[in-house]
Amino acid sequence: MEVTIDKNSGYCFGVEFAIKMAEDEMEVSDKLYCLGDIVHNDMEVRRLRDKGLVVIDREQLQELNDCKVLIRAHGEPPETYKMAIENNIELIDASCPVVLKLQHRVKTAFDKMEKEEGQIVIYGKKGHAEVIGLTGQTLEKAIVVMEDKDLEKIDFTKPVTLFSQTTKSTKGFYELKAKIEERIKAEKGEFNEFDFNANDSICRQVSNREPQLQRFAQENDVIIFVSGKKSSNGKALYQVCKNENERSYFVENEAEINPDWFKPTDRIGICGATSTPMWLMEQVMHHINSLEEGTLLENN
Repeated sequence: MEVTIDKNSGYCFGVEFAIKMAEDEMEVSDKLYCLGDIVHNDMEVRRLRDKGLVVIDREQLQELNDCKVLIRAHGEPPETYKMAIENNIELIDASCPVVLKLQHRVKTAFDKMEKEEGQIVIYGKKGHAEVIGLTGQTLEKAIVVMEDKDLEKIDFTKPVTLFSQTTKSTKGFYELKAKIEERIKAEKGEFNEFDFNANDSICRQVSNREPQLQRFAQENDVIIFVSGKKSSNGKALYQVCKNENERSYFVENEAEINPDWFKPTDRIGICGATSTPMWLMEQVMHHINSLEEGTLLENN
C-alpha cells in the first residue's frame, strides 16, 4: 500500500498560534486556564492537559480571581473581557486575527442595522464558541441560521445583513444566500440591494481546502479523514471527501481504523480538519503502515 498525508491538511494559522501561545505561557506560569477546549480535538486537548492546561467553562470563569486565562482562537464576546477586568484576570488572548476582524465587522454592521431597523443573520452553529463571540457583538440580537427551519426567525420585510462563521462550508453559505434572496423577493415582490447585504466571511484558509481536498480524494483509492467529532469544520471537510470518494472514512484516531477498509494495492490518503494536529495524522499513517500485508490479503 502507498500511504500519504495531505500536505494542506492540519492546523490553520489561528489554531497553531493559540496552541503555541498556550505552550509558551505554560513554560513560565504556575497555572494556566483555558476558556473551553483550545481546539475541537480531544487528542490534542488531552496532550495539553497533561502539560498542565486547565480547561474551564464560563460558569467557572466567574469564580476565578487573580489568575491567567487563555482566550482560544474562536474569540470571545465583550462580556468575557469585562468579567476579566472585574475579577483581576490576566487574559492571554489567542483570538484568531480573522475572527477578531469579523467581530469588528459584525459590530459595525449591527450598529448600522439598529438605525435602519434591520437584522444581523449569522450562518453558523448555535452555541459554537465563535458564534457566541459574534452574537455578543450584537447584544445577542443576531439571528443564527443553520437549517432551513431557522429561516422562519427572519423578518423578510426588514433589511438583512448576513455573515458566516469562519469555518462553515462555502457551498452552504451561498445556498443560504440564495434562499434569503428568494424569501425577500417573495415577501416584497421585488429584490434590491438595500434589502440584503451578504458577506462571505468564511476564512480562505478553510474555503481553499475544499478544492484541495476534492483533488486529494480523487487521487487516492481510500481516504482516512482524521478529526475530532466536535469539529464543525471537520464534518464539512469530510463531506467534501465523501462526495468525491465513496471509500472515505471519518476517524478520531488510529484505534477506529478497520483493516477491512483496505486492499493491498490501495493508495491511501490521510487528511484532516483545521483542528487536526499533524502529529495525529502521522500517528494514523504509522498505524496503517504497521498493518501486516498478510492480514490485508486474508481480509480481501
